[in-house]
Amino acid sequence: MALAADHVWARRSTLLNPHYKNMGNLYGSEYWTYLLPRRLTSVGASDVMGHRLPVSASQALAWGLVDGVFGTSLETFVAEVRARATALAAGADLPALLQAKRQRRDDDEARKPLAAYREEELARMHRNFYGFDPSYHIARSNFVRRVAPSWTPRHLAVHRSA
Repeated sequence: MALAADHVWARRSTLLNPHYKNMGNLYGSEYWTYLLPRRLTSVGASDVMGHRLPVSASQALAWGLVDGVFGTSLETFVAEVRARATALAAGADLPALLQAKRQRRDDDEARKPLAAYREEELARMHRNFYGFDPSYHIARSNFVRRVAPSWTPRHLAVHRSA
């Protein structure tokens, strides 16, 4: 849901897992089909959602998932976030930025309503919840019960695919 923010910043030490695949091939919701493609600059949404490895903050910046990476400690990060947020809120161009944001949203809504993205995502997720493949329920149960994987996942054990 961080993708819905106007500005996304991360500490240098941040690792992201921006996919749902390891949760039993969960399709995922949170309007990612609307938000993710708008952010990405160097890869496609399917590349990000199919990439099952953690993504460093610097890689996320290169992809466009985050807008800035800074801060070597929590204290320096928080101080920089406060400074940046204060500058944005006090900026003379804030009304113009907000108007442009409203216009972009109105244009997007006219092309395809946000409700359509929601319905499409939930329809795909319905298969995860009620379809024939039990992998989501097993992964969810293991996650909640903190059950460690009993084998190395195929996306990490690439030597097994030969």
